[in-house]
Amino acid sequence: MRYSQFIVKAKKKFSFRDFETDFTGEFANEEEAQKSIEEEITDLSKYQDMLAAHEKYGLLIIFQGMDAAGKDPIIKHIMSGVDPQACETKSFKEPTEKERRHDYLWRAVKALPARGQIGIFNRSYYEHVTVERVHPEKLENWTLPDEAKGKDMWKRMYREINNFEEYLTNNGIHILKFFLHMSKERQRERLLQRIERTDKRYGFAPEDMEDRQHWDKFMKFYEEAIENTSTKHAPWHIIPDEHRWFAKAAIAAIIVDKLKSFHSQYPKMDEEQKKQLEKARKKLKKEGR
Repeated sequence: MRYSQFIVKAKKKFSFRDFETDFTGEFANEEEAQKSIEEEITDLSKYQDMLAAHEKYGLLIIFQGMDAAGKDPIIKHIMSGVDPQACETKSFKEPTEKERRHDYLWRAVKALPARGQIGIFNRSYYEHVTVERVHPEKLENWTLPDEAKGKDMWKRMYREINNFEEYLTNNGIHILKFFLHMSKERQRERLLQRIERTDKRYGFAPEDMEDRQHWDKFMKFYEEAIENTSTKHAPWHIIPDEHRWFAKAAIAAIIVDKLKSFHSQYPKMDEEQKKQLEKARKKLKKEGR
């Protein structure tokens, strides 16, 4: 599969209309996709182990999408084979009073992965250039000085985000950004399922219905944000999410390919390290006798 088809090219006009929601690629059905996912999860575990062994690079994975896009189950499934000691997930909910007194990137910076680790953001600082445009009353909760507001603030924030992500990449923390792209009808079906199924009912929130009424606004502001922040060092991937099994297969493959680009084998030892290992081996053998 050509995963490049999901990438939003830098400095190009972007529209969700140019990306399908129901694309399934070469998979004929869910069963075929599941086999691919299982293989990718195995590889993900292997290459994540190499990432941790080298401690040269870190990987930040960002998931964005409308309510019911499936961020939680996708993260849970794909990352099921990863060592939890080298992977941490951060879910960005409504900012606390303390967080509102800081800059909007502060809470994200605190949750960044170290080199050798994978960090997952379930929602992220991109909420500030999308949700807070749909709901301007949320912006008023931030203790911003007057000079930080105004009609140009969004362009300024796009520029700041791009600079932040370039800074991370330059320091070895690479970024994968996924937007889970589904139709409004598919969201309706999934929200209805949340209500009707007792095992999913806990995940329904009245705010989901309120945001659904602003679907067109969300799409407009996400388009603008993605267009202005899809860069060469941190491009956006628009993942077809009408069939969640395909979204899982595509995302797993993209993550594995990224990890492969860092390391394809474990660190090589120099002569001194080899001597130390041989010395330790002989000592342990002798103790056994």
